[in-house]
Amino acid sequence: MIDNAPVKLALAWLIPAVGAALFVTIQCFSYLNAYVGSGGTMQAMTFDPAALWGVSIFYGAWVVPPLLALAARRATDWAMLILGGLLFVMSTLAGVFDGLRDGGHLVGLELLAVTLPGVVALIFTWRHIRSI
Repeated sequence: MIDNAPVKLALAWLIPAVGAALFVTIQCFSYLNAYVGSGGTMQAMTFDPAALWGVSIFYGAWVVPPLLALAARRATDWAMLILGGLLFVMSTLAGVFDGLRDGGHLVGLELLAVTLPGVVALIFTWRHIRSI
């Protein structure tokens, strides 16, 4: 019989990855809405190339834990737990900080879209590692 545990783990890690992408998209639109609503009087946020690369690499790294899950090796399972946990914690902290700065609705979105599925993915991963 085919073991589908790696596929379930990959799907569990894809959900917070999609949540992180939705969060950053809605955050950008919320900022744009506030900027346009102010008539362009609030200070515009500008990013230098290094900041843009950093954000791209951070959100692009969300693809790595599901790929590590599909490798289905003991070492990749631990790497998935560590990298996924690190991404989960950093996204939660950054999202709550940004939400407190930009609006409370973003804090709720972060907790619902990234933190909750991230906790579930961490629990699934930990149980998978302990069952081997």
